[in-house]
Amino acid sequence: MSSPLLERSAALRILLLCSSFNGLTQRAWLELRRAGHDVSVELAVSEEAMVEAAEVAKPDLVICPFLKERVPSALWRAHRTVIVHPGPPGDRGPSSLDWAIREAESEWGVTALQAVEEMDAGPIWGYRTFVLPEEAPRKSALYNGPVADAAVELVVEVAGKAADASFEPVPLDYRSPEVRGRLRRAMRHADREFAWADSTQEIVRTVRAADGSPGGRARLCGLPVRVFDVYAGPVEVSGRPGEVVGRREGAVLVCTGDGSLWVGHVRMEREGAIKLPAAMALGELVAGAPERSGYSEITYDRSDGVGVVSFDFYNGAMSTEQCRRLAAALRYAAGQDTRVLVVRGGEVFSNGIHLNVIEASRHPELEAWMNINAINGVCREVIGCTGQLVVASLGGNAGAGGVMMGLGADRVVVRESVVLNPHYRTMGLFGSEFWTYVLPRRVGAEVALRLTQEALPVGAAQAVEVGLADRVLGGSRLEFERRVLEYAERLAVDPGYDRLLAGRRKAREADERRKPLDAFRAEELAEMSRDMFDDRNGFREARRAFVHKVKASGTPEHLARHRELSGASAPAVAGASHM
Repeated sequence: MSSPLLERSAALRILLLCSSFNGLTQRAWLELRRAGHDVSVELAVSEEAMVEAAEVAKPDLVICPFLKERVPSALWRAHRTVIVHPGPPGDRGPSSLDWAIREAESEWGVTALQAVEEMDAGPIWGYRTFVLPEEAPRKSALYNGPVADAAVELVVEVAGKAADASFEPVPLDYRSPEVRGRLRRAMRHADREFAWADSTQEIVRTVRAADGSPGGRARLCGLPVRVFDVYAGPVEVSGRPGEVVGRREGAVLVCTGDGSLWVGHVRMEREGAIKLPAAMALGELVAGAPERSGYSEITYDRSDGVGVVSFDFYNGAMSTEQCRRLAAALRYAAGQDTRVLVVRGGEVFSNGIHLNVIEASRHPELEAWMNINAINGVCREVIGCTGQLVVASLGGNAGAGGVMMGLGADRVVVRESVVLNPHYRTMGLFGSEFWTYVLPRRVGAEVALRLTQEALPVGAAQAVEVGLADRVLGGSRLEFERRVLEYAERLAVDPGYDRLLAGRRKAREADERRKPLDAFRAEELAEMSRDMFDDRNGFREARRAFVHKVKASGTPEHLARHRELSGASAPAVAGASHM
């Protein structure tokens, strides 16, 4: 498949300057390296660090795919510096996506512009536009979806233009018909407040414009809270606006002015509070609310010989209870008379254990232990399903145990925008989820060691090349899911199905004789017990920093080391397999 991301230009030395090595920055890093550029990463922890990084890297180009801080004038005056702004040409200000969602814009965009003294006012290197859905998207979903897709295309385009000595960016001119944006002020606390007497639609739009940070502001059960992860509930409910009238799977059902709303997560408005499942955060205040139907993180559907277990956990974090429910759903699906089982994740496939729930527990180490055992139960169901062929459908990013969970399937299919982080080291963990079995089985011992020790992200095409995945598909998430289902349906009627299934059973039996799954589990948990209870590699502090969003004091060691070792550009990745 041809793609603008794979077009070649002269190799450049590029410095990625970012506030964090988030999903967008990781994708930019991967795609620029695929295009043959020599790319280094530096976190913008201070003006001095930014300037020093540029002096050391001596880049031909500085790109800022995700930067909250102002670029020091000493840097942009000395090096061409391009900012990726999540808004169409002319849009300016720090709350672009928030306003786009809140004001129900029908179209939005991403612009690459050169850093100058006035923020977001520099000449334009390029832009992309896209249609926004009528239903308010979550800010995090919009950023990680259409915005990231457009931004990554732009980043590669910018690198190509930078290699062209004749290219000149276009000055920002509000008289141009292409410049439809405007300067917008930063969103204030008052802009994020809502009353439960408002309509469900109004509340959804207010909250989603602030999801996943900083959240909508309201009072719930008499307490000031930040609200996240909301979905419209039934219209016919009995209760006063703001009254909690039900709960299910960690969410609570709250009455609104014209119906009700499922609230998945909240954060108390107090020092040190963290985002948690709503029922857990509110505790005894909602313990008496009845269980209600109409909300589920896990579903099962079947058609044409294919069963589909779909799960969509907020930010891909899987708590002990969520893992137990998912394991039960997989066990049920494996017992049906379907021929292929699709294991389908949501906006994020999975990032493994739920660090926020662990941190908030009375005994975090014990909760972490229970959580890792519960997710191991999920992975065992995937690996041990020998009555059907299993297809893992990764339409969203995956990290740590979330990657390993998918690797237990017969076929791993990833969306082309997906980034995998198949490692645990940066969180101070050895890892479990049977990774010492499924990872070397797929990629070999040498590559498995490199992936887990380097702790660097892997793009979809590279995942196929090294064996982490079998196929790459493009399209929106819904298109991707449809194509994976079509593939599973073809697999179910494949003339060679019986041979394939027999091969799965034979391989599993042979592997079990060679070394039982319980042996892998016991060895991994022996290591994990030292990480979780003895804290030998700093899991406690790494978890705390992640949960409380502690700003990094410097570029992480594994990225800094890669920068120092990177003397030449990475080789191009071979063409991926497509359906």
